[in-house]
Amino acid sequence: MSISVRGTEGYAENAQYLIEQWQDISFQEHHECILHLVPTFPSCILDVGAGIGTDAAAFAALGHSVVAVEPVDALRVAGVRQHSSLRIEWLDDSLPDLAILRTRQKEFDFVMLSAVWMHLDEDERRRAIPNVSALMCDGSVLVMFLRHGAVPEGRRMFDVSAEETIQLASAHGLRSVLNVQTESVQRGNRRAGVKWSRLAFVKERARG
Repeated sequence: MSISVRGTEGYAENAQYLIEQWQDISFQEHHECILHLVPTFPSCILDVGAGIGTDAAAFAALGHSVVAVEPVDALRVAGVRQHSSLRIEWLDDSLPDLAILRTRQKEFDFVMLSAVWMHLDEDERRRAIPNVSALMCDGSVLVMFLRHGAVPEGRRMFDVSAEETIQLASAHGLRSVLNVQTESVQRGNRRAGVKWSRLAFVKERARG
């Protein structure tokens, strides 16, 4: 499946390098500005584009149940190997459709899309947002990190603005509660001028 998923170009080919690089990233440091939005009680969390499971493992350690979605086989296998918590379920699925996950008709209290959204083109983003929203219960939180800057060679990536994302989310019942821009925590990316938009949304209760 991973070969045919648009947006994953460059990840399988560079999996070993990325696995080694990502192991040095601290969950606390990388997500400092959104930690206050993470549920403080045991919750169901969805991590889309989970990579090697750094975030999923941190959420599991906090007592949450996590579905970690990762379409790149090599990254998912590494995640399973490194993070074997019974609180984490690994799933081979992908945006924009999340077709396998949606068949379960399960809702989540917190959804993480870290460094994922900018791999989708405009049409895919418009297809994806209602699918993501449908997986969220009323009052749940969606976190997105958007990358801005030079595109690594061989990757499929778009410069998606925070403003466009907020407008699109709003059309599907997701209210913006956080919009900050930060530098990358990775030294190489900082030197290249890479910045990140850290966005968060709350799903509003349906009217009527």
